[in-house]
Amino acid sequence: MRLVDHPEQIAAWPDPTEEHPWVVMISGCMMGEACSVNGDDYGFGGVLDPLAKLGNVRVVSFCPEHVGLGTPRTMPDLHGGDGFDVLDGEARVKDEFGADLTDGMVVGARAMVEEATLEKVRFAVLLDASGACGTQIISDGCRFDEPRKRQRGVGVAAAALARAGVPIMSQRDYKTMGLLLARLAPDFVPDQGALDHHETEWVKENLPEPRVWPIQKRTPS
Repeated sequence: MRLVDHPEQIAAWPDPTEEHPWVVMISGCMMGEACSVNGDDYGFGGVLDPLAKLGNVRVVSFCPEHVGLGTPRTMPDLHGGDGFDVLDGEARVKDEFGADLTDGMVVGARAMVEEATLEKVRFAVLLDASGACGTQIISDGCRFDEPRKRQRGVGVAAAALARAGVPIMSQRDYKTMGLLLARLAPDFVPDQGALDHHETEWVKENLPEPRVWPIQKRTPS
């Protein structure tokens, strides 16, 4: 599930402590890992420090694209659907040159699920717009094509985590992040005007059709 769709789950979780912290999986680039397509962190390193550096949080950092495709690499984007469609064999992952990267992306996604299961991850904060980690918006075809096309949907690893029962969210889901920080740091006061990414005017204006989330594997007709 996406946490933005089920915020009530956050209040139901047990209180985190230093002895029993919440285990949070975070996309490797947002933890400063040099795992981007160019071998850097896309400039996102440290963006989640307010969450990651809390004493009652234990971070599991993971980059499924690095595991499945290596670093550096060409840019993987989804063609013909989103991450659920890729897992179901109904869409493909290709780079900017047209090379098929589907198998490697699925390998990385499965490895991320295995790590999340092993570490008993409570939820995952993933880099939005990524072909692997997107949870709100992903590219619809190659992101370098003009004009760039986007779609509501999830990346391959995000879809795999959701199907495995790991709640997922984007780093741009500010309202949900506020709810999380309020549980983790009692003195934190959430911004009452904060929005999750799908609630922003840009998304509403440019991607008006809500996405139906096919969590379970589709049954062939």
